[in-house]
Amino acid sequence: MKAVGVFRYGEPEVLEVVELPVPEVGPGQIRVRVRAAAVNPADVLLRMGYTDRMLAGRLTPPYRPGMDAAGVVDAIGLETVTSLRTGDRVMAMVVPIDPSGGAYADYIVLDARQVVRAPAGSTHAEAATLPLNGLTARRALDVLCLAPGDWIAVTGAAGAMGGYTIQLAKAEGLRVVADSAPADGALVHALGADLVVDRGRGVGQRIRDVVPGGVDAVVDAAIMGPEVLPALRTGGQIALVRSTDEPGVTPLGEHEDVTVRNIFVPDYRYANDKLDALRALAEEGRISLRVAEEFPADRAAEAHRRFEAGGVRGRLILTF
Repeated sequence: MKAVGVFRYGEPEVLEVVELPVPEVGPGQIRVRVRAAAVNPADVLLRMGYTDRMLAGRLTPPYRPGMDAAGVVDAIGLETVTSLRTGDRVMAMVVPIDPSGGAYADYIVLDARQVVRAPAGSTHAEAATLPLNGLTARRALDVLCLAPGDWIAVTGAAGAMGGYTIQLAKAEGLRVVADSAPADGALVHALGADLVVDRGRGVGQRIRDVVPGGVDAVVDAAIMGPEVLPALRTGGQIALVRSTDEPGVTPLGEHEDVTVRNIFVPDYRYANDKLDALRALAEEGRISLRVAEEFPADRAAEAHRRFEAGGVRGRLILTF
């Protein structure tokens, strides 16, 4: 099978197309014929070597990025409990440090609990936009445990994870204030934000200006860090989606009377009930599946360069 991975870490050019054996499917597992895999920040971190401590000694190079997969069920292992059948269109969140490796491959074998039906009427590319960022948003809201009517602020609102957070928050009756570049204001309002402020430095104070009592929680998808703290009321919460040892992350510093929630989405790797609920919301039109551009797998380096250049609204997808 064709796969895309790295033998050495570095810039996008280190991504190589390689031939690997098709993985065998075992008990409790499903083999997916991958048709689409989204490009994510975590893929860049793997490519650059920031996850080496979790890969070296556990998996054999080439290490494969990819945390979103969409395709069709190719095979089902013996004694596997699932309602899926061979040929069903499916999607899954993939964890590249697991024995499966990442989603950048023609075939991937996953625990059956990772795999659910793709949204009816979606393309493979559209289905691949949902698992990682949808489950990250779901995990953040579950951890924050807000009540209907509470105020939540979302940074990086025009991005994939920020957009899903807005839409899920509105589905649960929360009030949302979000940041936006001028060109994205209409999009962020369309996603459901009640109030929109300018993105960038000082965003926390601008949020506080429009919600004078302070918001109950912030989901910091844009990794603004200390910039968002002024937005929070006393006793508020902030959900962080990246760890402090990752590039581009600024430690929060002093945050008295603020509760920090660290969101680790692999905790939901087997939460197929939650991923299936996201599927249902997509079918109802309550969350959107935004594809910006598709690239054949052998242009993975180009897709990574485009992703790192920024300004992408929607997801970049590798097709297999």
